[in-house]
Amino acid sequence: MKTTAQAVVIGGGVVGCSVLYHLTKLGWSDVMLLERSDLTSGSTWHAAGGFHTLNGDTNMAALQGYTIRLYKELEQITGMSCGLHHVGGVTLADNADRFDMLLAERAKHRYMGLDTHIVTPEEIAQIAPVTNTDGIIGGLYDPLDGHLDPSGTTHAYARAARMGGAAIHTHCMVRETRQRPDGTWDVVTDKGTVHAEHVVNAGGLWAREVGAMAGVYLPLHPMEHQYIVTDDVPEIVAREAEHPHVMDLAGESYLRQEGRGLCIGFYEQKARPWAVDGTPWDFGHELLPDNLDKIEDSIEFAYRRFPALGRAGVKSVIHGPFTFAPDGNPLVGPVPGLRGYWSACGVMAGFSQGGGVGLMLAQWMTQGECERDVTAMDVARFGDWITPGYTRPKVVENYQKRFSVSYPNEELPAARPFLTTPMYDVLNDLGAVWGQQYGLEVANYFAQGDEPRYETPSFRRSNAFEATAREVRAVREGVGINEVQNFGKYLVTGPGARAWLDRLMAGRVPQPGRLSLTPMLSPRGRLMGDFTISCLSDTAFQLTASYGAQANHMRWFQGHEAPGVHVENVSDRLTGFQIAGPKAREVLMACTRDAVSDMRFMDLRHAAIGMAECLVQRVSYTGDLGYEIYCDPMAQRALWQTLWDAGQSRGMRPFGMRAMMSLRLDKFFGSWLSEFSPDYTPGETGMDRFIAWSKNSDFIGRAAAEAERAKGAARKLVAFEVDADDADAHGYEPIWLDGSVMGFVTSGGYSHHAGKSIALGLIPRDMAEPGKTAQIEILGQMRDAVLITAPLFDADGARMRG
Repeated sequence: MKTTAQAVVIGGGVVGCSVLYHLTKLGWSDVMLLERSDLTSGSTWHAAGGFHTLNGDTNMAALQGYTIRLYKELEQITGMSCGLHHVGGVTLADNADRFDMLLAERAKHRYMGLDTHIVTPEEIAQIAPVTNTDGIIGGLYDPLDGHLDPSGTTHAYARAARMGGAAIHTHCMVRETRQRPDGTWDVVTDKGTVHAEHVVNAGGLWAREVGAMAGVYLPLHPMEHQYIVTDDVPEIVAREAEHPHVMDLAGESYLRQEGRGLCIGFYEQKARPWAVDGTPWDFGHELLPDNLDKIEDSIEFAYRRFPALGRAGVKSVIHGPFTFAPDGNPLVGPVPGLRGYWSACGVMAGFSQGGGVGLMLAQWMTQGECERDVTAMDVARFGDWITPGYTRPKVVENYQKRFSVSYPNEELPAARPFLTTPMYDVLNDLGAVWGQQYGLEVANYFAQGDEPRYETPSFRRSNAFEATAREVRAVREGVGINEVQNFGKYLVTGPGARAWLDRLMAGRVPQPGRLSLTPMLSPRGRLMGDFTISCLSDTAFQLTASYGAQANHMRWFQGHEAPGVHVENVSDRLTGFQIAGPKAREVLMACTRDAVSDMRFMDLRHAAIGMAECLVQRVSYTGDLGYEIYCDPMAQRALWQTLWDAGQSRGMRPFGMRAMMSLRLDKFFGSWLSEFSPDYTPGETGMDRFIAWSKNSDFIGRAAAEAERAKGAARKLVAFEVDADDADAHGYEPIWLDGSVMGFVTSGGYSHHAGKSIALGLIPRDMAEPGKTAQIEILGQMRDAVLITAPLFDADGARMRG
């Protein structure tokens, strides 16, 4: 065995082998895979082997499509069979909500180029005749669905990797991973030590244990999963063609043909986590004892949905563990805080996602960034706040909801509340209905009187509609107050701070006492963040951005360390409130003796607000006259009381994130991971107006941004007024122009101020003309829309800036 390698992949399941193959495909041949037993040990060998493209995140769906297309390429490269069965599949809906979800998914697929179809119960009976369609409203048919041979596919990846120069060592136990002072790694095995620049944790069931060797906690947990294979089924024996897959959302089951019988698996409600205290190192090709009791309800339901099951004997029961992350998506990418350490874990749907995971990680490692936004599976989407005690109940919840409807406004209850601010009980007493962001409880809206303290999950307008309208009116007509805890906040200090920011940020770095808005770009000119820079002094700056992107942004900052610069994440050490509305200035002036009345838009001042020493910034995401007021968390309750007391005579009301998202639509303000994400460029999204083209700095992404500026972006972010009924656009609905799908919605909702349904979206630049008519497909309905350019509130900015 060699003692050096450019990269070492730990784990020989389908994901580890995919990563190894893609590294060789992208030009790295000095790579090695270490497997403690045989390839496919762990979860891979007993997987049901199904694959499909359906996923609520469009980038994940696209990567699943890539994975499925890759299998034929692997067969051609290696001459090995992956055992492909492209039989198609149909997902069933037996109520309006489930059907709405399928309609929403089909709409997304239109602009993604996926050939899925909404089918009727009668068509389902023809496609999948073993299905009892009683009570079924309709379904979604995907011709790409199918299954394969897990072992054959994994070995095909391995052979393709070897053909590219990779080495694979089985029965080679990794015992330690030690980082050297220069950032490289010693991977210590029972067959010797390998010195590597990069380490990839593809440990599967043992990912927690492998991570612990490097001092890393990866938020994932194994779950027991069971599926059944039947004896011969007469209806299957009589068929000439293989029976398609069937996913039954109501029964939480997936069904496919296996030989001359059927295979059916369940995501049961009596879910059981496995190996709570760690995965045994000697576990490998074993199965867990059969436990039909925990799936008895699922089996009973399945026998009604698929009567043929009840007439067939059980040939075998496969009961084994799979790993899940708290939200069900993989954990992929560079682990924050550890140079050269990469995660490829938590890929529970390895044969749907393994190829895409391998491609994205290999691009990240070899090229520095991925070709598409991978936020949904980025290991950095969970920060250092997450714990095993939080992970386990969230994993159980995700397992139980694997086939449940996923609503755009749904807030899942497991492991909550966890992180709260000092204001939690105060806001709770005011009727706060809570959401969660990055583990933090955030008020979505405030119920009054006997209004329910729970928002009904829905694809349509929810029972929060009236409360949100009330809060919007309070801001636009008087003054509203909202916590600013859920902003990511960073303190950049040192003699090199300004030069460092000029390098990292594409926009202007302001002078003391002023703010600026700026995009942060990748080398390819993609958006890595949208920031507010607050200049506290010549050597001290505060950055403000998305709260949920903290680990991602800190990873980026640490990857660009420079002498004379210190960066701290102060997101939870700096809190406070924003006040917004025409009476916001009156409230502020009533709370301080410091000079604040003459603050211009984008000014900042230090001021004593009541007893609290605060940083006051004149800026507001509501698009109204507003201020952000920051203080120490220990002083937050005192600051609240001061502002609240002064605000009562001026009509102050609390408002939540539902109102915030409506208010920002009035001004067509974009939102991170909706209008702004690594999928998009500044020219497409209008963020180029914040780029300081004349500054004397070769900021990251400058060449790409200037090339786009010279050529012109192909797409443009625009706003539409939509003739909607009881459902607004949420995101990824197709935009039809001149009879064809030419764009998609990035986000949308209802402007309570204007009384209009609004959608923001990307369309071809040459079609982005004021008054351009379009249609937006919302839940299967074509809704007329017209392109608008004048903001719905304060169009000239007089109130926001005055």
